[in-house]
Amino acid sequence: MRPVWSGAVSFGLVTIPIKVLPATEDHSVSFRQIHTTDGGRIRYRKVCELDEKVLEQDEIGRAYEESKDHLVPIADEELDRLPLPTAKAIDVQAFVPAETLDPIRFGRPYYLQGDGAVAAKPYTLLREALERSANVAIAKFAWHGRERLGALRVVGDAIVLQALHWPDEIRSSEGLAPTGVELSDSEVDEAITLMDAIGGADVSQYRDQYREAVEAVVQAMAAGVEPPETEAPAEAGGKVVDLMAALKDSVREARKARGEAPDETAGEGEVHEMPSKPPKKKATGKKAAAKAAAKTAKKAPAKKTARKRTAS
Repeated sequence: MRPVWSGAVSFGLVTIPIKVLPATEDHSVSFRQIHTTDGGRIRYRKVCELDEKVLEQDEIGRAYEESKDHLVPIADEELDRLPLPTAKAIDVQAFVPAETLDPIRFGRPYYLQGDGAVAAKPYTLLREALERSANVAIAKFAWHGRERLGALRVVGDAIVLQALHWPDEIRSSEGLAPTGVELSDSEVDEAITLMDAIGGADVSQYRDQYREAVEAVVQAMAAGVEPPETEAPAEAGGKVVDLMAALKDSVREARKARGEAPDETAGEGEVHEMPSKPPKKKATGKKAAAKAAAKTAKKAPAKKTARKRTAS
C-alpha cells in the first residue's frame, strides 16, 4: 500500500513523523465505454484548445479562472510556499468528546503510520491519550491545493485521520421532513417493538450482492452462456395502509425469521387499503332537481342562425 502523503502530526511541542495511507478501497465493478457499432474502446485525450495538440501529463499545469477570458497560472511551487503550518503537518487544534461530532461531517478515512523509530513513542503516547480520554483530536491539514479539517481517532491499534467537511459544506435539512403528522404513542411503541424484533447484527456479515450479481453476469457472458436468472425484488407498494397493522405484521414476521415463537398477545394485524378520499354524497331535494335541469340544458342542441346575404 503506497502512502498518499508524508509529513508529521504536531500537537503542542510534540511532533510525530507519519505516513498517510488509505483506510478503504473500492471493490465496485468498473466498466469501459465502447462504440456500440463496432465495440471500439472510447478514449479521452487532453487537448490544448489553442493548438489542438494532445498533451502529456508533465505538460499540464494549473491556473485560476479570474474571468472567462483571463487565466492566472499557479505553479505547484507557489502553493508549497504558502505560509500555512498545515502545509507540512497535520496540526492539532483542539480535543473534543467523540459524541460531539455529527457523523454527517465524516469524509474519507486514512491510517496514520509512524515513520521510523523516532515516531514510535510519541505515536503510542497520542494513541493512549485519545483512548483514555475518549476524545478525538481536531486537526487542520493541507492536501491537493486546499486546507482541510480532520479528526484523529483510534481504530484498533492505529490512529486514523478522518477527513471532516467544513461547517459551510453541510447543506441544511430544513423543509425536507414531513410536517403536521400525528402519531399515537402506541404506534411509536410498536415501531420500537419492531426494532427489537429485528434486532442487531454483526455488520461484517453483509456483502455487496449487487457487485456479485454483476460479476456473475459478466463471467457468464465472457464464457458465452446465458447469464443466471435472478428474482426481481418486490415492487414498493403505493397504497395507503393501516400503519399499526403493518407494524404488528412486521413484528410477527421478524420474530418468525429469528426462530422465535409468535407472541399470541400481540394480535394478528392485516394490512388493509385505506380510502384516500371520502365517498361523494348524493344530492337530494331541490339541489338534485337543479343539477338535472342544468345537465339537460347542456345537452340540448343550439339553434342555427340564418345568415343574411347581401345582393351584389
